Order: sequence, then C-alpha cells, then structure tokens
Amino acid sequence: MAPGVYFRLLLVGYFEGIDSERGIAWRAGDSLSIREFVGIPLNEGAPDHTTVSRTRRLIDLETHQEVFAWVLGMLADAGLVKGKRIGIDATTLEANAALRSIVRRDNGESYEEFLKGLARQSGIETPTREDLARVDRKREKKGSNQEWVNPHDGDARITKMKDGRTHLAHKAEHAVDMDTGAILAVTLQEAHLGDTTTVQETLAQAGNMVADLIEREAEVKPTEKPQVNLGGVEEVVADKGYHSGPLLQQMHAAGVRTYIPEKKQPGKRHWVGKEEEQRAVYANRQRLQRTKGQRLLRKRGELIERTFVHCYDTGGMRRTHLRRHHNILKRQLIHVAGANLGLLLRNLYGLGTPRGLQGLSLTLHFFAVLISCAVKSEQAWSIGSEVTSEHTVPPYYHPVTCSQIRRSEFQNFTSTPDC
Repeated sequence: MAPGVYFRLLLVGYFEGIDSERGIAWRAGDSLSIREFVGIPLNEGAPDHTTVSRTRRLIDLETHQEVFAWVLGMLADAGLVKGKRIGIDATTLEANAALRSIVRRDNGESYEEFLKGLARQSGIETPTREDLARVDRKREKKGSNQEWVNPHDGDARITKMKDGRTHLAHKAEHAVDMDTGAILAVTLQEAHLGDTTTVQETLAQAGNMVADLIEREAEVKPTEKPQVNLGGVEEVVADKGYHSGPLLQQMHAAGVRTYIPEKKQPGKRHWVGKEEEQRAVYANRQRLQRTKGQRLLRKRGELIERTFVHCYDTGGMRRTHLRRHHNILKRQLIHVAGANLGLLLRNLYGLGTPRGLQGLSLTLHFFAVLISCAVKSEQAWSIGSEVTSEHTVPPYYHPVTCSQIRRSEFQNFTSTPDC
C-alpha cells in the first residue's frame, strides 16, 4: 500500500469516528466518496485490514511524527499556532487487554492460580469460586503494577478509568495552544505514572515543536510578520494534578510562568532549605489570584477537554484496538493530526467534521424544498387567477401565509402584519 493511501485511511478513521483498522477498511470499500478521497480506483478492491496493519509496521514512528509536524505547519501558515501559552492535561485510553489475563511478573502465575494458592494456605484444599472471591476481597493492594503484567500487552497498566472502573489502560497527554486550540504535542505513556512525571516529556516535545515552527517560518516567510511566538513557550496552564514544588521550580528556572492550582494540604508547609521552590510556589499562587489566571483556568477546561472529546470520544479512540505503545502512538499521531485538520477546516469553512457537513446538507436540502414548494404554489395560483378570478390579487398577498383568506374577500381585504 502506498504511504499516502495509508495516511488518508487513518484520517478517515478520525473523521468518521471509526475505532479499528478493520472498520476503516470496510468503510473505504463501502463509500465511493471515501474511495475517491483515499485514491482507490473503482476497478480495484479496497485494502484489507491486514494490509493496513502491515503498512503500519513497515512505516516507522518518525515518519508518523513528520506527518503530524507537517499538519502543524499548515496550521502555522494559517495563523492557528501561537506557541506562547500552552495547556497540558491527560486522559486514559482503555487497553486491548483483559484483567483476567494478567500474570505474576516473578513466576508467570495466573491470577486464579495465585488465589488458589492463597486459599490452600488458609486451609481450603479445594476452593470454589465463592471461596476465591472471599479470599481476594480481604486482600489489600491486589492490583499492583509492580507485581502483575499482561502477557499480551506489556505496556498496559492497571489503573482507574474516568468512570470509576479498574482496567488495563494507557495514558494520553496533550499539549494544546491556549490561543487557538491547536494540539502541539501528544504523548502516550504508562497509565500509572503521575502527572508531574509525564508532563516532562510532553512539555519538552511541545517546546521542540514550537522551536521547529519558528525555524520553518523564518525560512518560508522571512519578510512577513511572524505568527509563532519568537520567545517559544512562555506560559503553562494545567490542573492541580500537575502541582509540585520541584516541577514549579524547574519551570521557573527555565523562564516559564505557570498557572497551576494548588492541592489542599493539611497544616503548613516547611520551606527550610527550599527557598527557590518557595518563591516559585508563591509566584504561581499570586498569578492564579489575578484575573488573567482565572480566565486561563476556565479556558483550559474548555480547550483541552474539547480535544479529548474530538479525538477519543467522537473520534473513536477511547478504546484502543492495537497493542504496545509504538503501535498505538502511530495511530494516535495521525488521529490528532486529523483533529488539527478539523480545526483548520472550521477556520476556513466553518465546518470540520463529516457530521457537520451532513447537517449542512440536510439544512440546504430543507431550504431547497421550501423554495421549490413556494415557487410551485405561486405558479399554480397565478395560472388559476388568470382563468377564474374576477379581482386583482393584492401585492402583499402570499399563497402560504395568506392561504386562509378566500379570494372573494380580496376586495375588502385589509393588510395585516402577517400578510
């Protein structure tokens, strides 16, 4: 399969909200418009999902990252990338692995075998399922990632999902331009890692991407006013999960202003030997109390959560059908690139998804039907009036709004606001 066909198929997965490569291949074979977009001739069959999977394995991760950067370059040309202030947040993606399949990291023992061993140690020689459930219910820290792993997807981690369920999952983190809503960087990391740990990689990738866009803009448009901030990333907005004294100190030392709310902590903090960290925390606290800080926090919830909905809920990637981070990240990069393309389309045409275009087509069809009905009714009435009517039709008469008026009443008819 040609690389262009492969990447366009992945974009179809985003715009059509299709979660699996099998579904993308079926949709490409079912729709003539998608075949034309992808570049599949009518006399050829659509590629099978195994062909899509094989092409994904042959194309390396760096090529997917270059496609993502190329789309960001298009947004920068349209003035949709500023890069001065970014917002960072993370969400969980359900892994293509089951908790019932996890095994011990030390000896490869399955979860059920492990529970049977605990039951025998407690004096139950032939434990039933009820006995195993009772033994498991009393045990603490039974879902430790240090002890258990899924043999089919070693990168999946046991974590609590947004809806409260415990599942094997991955962690997706976005860096979003707070001025335009463009996604500057996306990373896929282990789900059990804290936000203060994963933000390092995401922030570094966002900074590198902004630097590359500045360099690209200087080469392509050297005489025009720069659209991307020449100072790079200057402000970072995040939720309270990213608040950490050492992290704020590192960003303060790098010249980055933070807008991260603090967690509620009992008692007073001790700053002995942490003067630099104290100054960074207090400066962050003061910025949040200003009007600008409150406005950025409200905007963070709007822009970043919107990207999660577009990419993973309506985009169809909340549950992954691939395994291992390098495979999932390939699909995720093109998926997020599709979200950026949708932003560009909304900026140019006001619509950025097929569902929006479908809604527009229905609206246009509805107005076309109304106009057609009005024209036909006026033509029919004009023909009838020439033959049978003895009176002149008033200029304010309309056959739809004034259909309740009898023609015999035209002589004594008085104009109303509706007619």
